[in-house]
Amino acid sequence: MDEKPKIEFSETNRGKEQIIVNKKYKYNFSTIKKDNTKVYRCTEYRTLNKCKSFIILNDNKEILKYESSHNHLEKEFSTSVSIIKHKIKSEIKNSPIPLDIKPKRLFDEVSQELGFICPEYNSIKSQLSRSKNKQLFPDITTFEEIPEESEYYRTRRNENFMIFKNSNMVIFQSPFQAKLFSLYDKDIFADGTFYIAPKISYQVFITRTYVTELNAFYTTSFSILSNKNQMTYEKLFEKIKKKCY
Repeated sequence: MDEKPKIEFSETNRGKEQIIVNKKYKYNFSTIKKDNTKVYRCTEYRTLNKCKSFIILNDNKEILKYESSHNHLEKEFSTSVSIIKHKIKSEIKNSPIPLDIKPKRLFDEVSQELGFICPEYNSIKSQLSRSKNKQLFPDITTFEEIPEESEYYRTRRNENFMIFKNSNMVIFQSPFQAKLFSLYDKDIFADGTFYIAPKISYQVFITRTYVTELNAFYTTSFSILSNKNQMTYEKLFEKIKKKCY
């Protein structure tokens, strides 16, 4: 080992331990030896390259042995992606209010450190969004466990905007959104999105209306639904109309 390598800790897309060495090579956790030391092998070990490089760490994450010889090119871009994702995910995970985290701001800060090898934000945006969503209400597994009251249910004017909850849905609508819904109810547009839905739900359902005076669309409600059944939709609009009229 000619020089002491610089190591950084990351994880695979499946959340397994990973080590970045000199911002050039990635090593995945392989095994724990009898003396509790950990062995990490180059990510190219299980490919056609069958790279033999490995690194062994003790309990204090100090390097005990490092086989630095590789039979493939350096992977600076791939390692930069892993480093950025890990740092931003760690910020999200450790934040008491994940909703307040701005991944793009964190990305800009970290990317300045990495320079030209930094990936485009859009290339990792979806993975960061999934990581952020997983931190929302991590202890809740059913709709019944969603609290009836929360500081997150209030607007900046201290108005409650969680208007209904049962075992299949939670409906959010501020007083201003309710007013828009009642005034401009000739055409109501609705759409369900599954990408941002919390783990315990099936979809996030959104209603919008067109305000002719402003020539613009405005969102009039957000709902978290456990399914896409007709009865669920009927109940949803029943509760929204009851609030608005």
